[in-house]
Amino acid sequence: MVGERLRELRVEKGYSISELAELAGVSKSYLSYIERDVQKNPSLQFLRKIASTLEIDVEVLLGSSSSENHTKDFVFDDEWSRLLNKAIEEGMSKKDFKEFRDYLRFRKWQEGKIQEPTFIQEDKPNE
Repeated sequence: MVGERLRELRVEKGYSISELAELAGVSKSYLSYIERDVQKNPSLQFLRKIASTLEIDVEVLLGSSSSENHTKDFVFDDEWSRLLNKAIEEGMSKKDFKEFRDYLRFRKWQEGKIQEPTFIQEDKPNE
């Protein structure tokens, strides 16, 4: 059902329940209820927030479409490693990287490519 699918996609993207709830602007307890099928009928607004944060369509979250068609498989290859190492050597901090990510999400939102921009609001340990 929706809860099982949501958990699967959240874990696939590497988010904890707390992280996803914070990024999506939803209640952690409500998100947990959905995942455990305690609450089985989430609102469309809730689904849109979660889908936007996971960068998928609501249809994928509902299981009516394959996530493989809507998400890109990420491979951390040598090129990514070189790009990140060069950025770090040139002085890019984690904060700079997060700000750039936020800027890109804002631009996608402006262009109508995503429903709501989600921004990283604070540095967390181990990020």
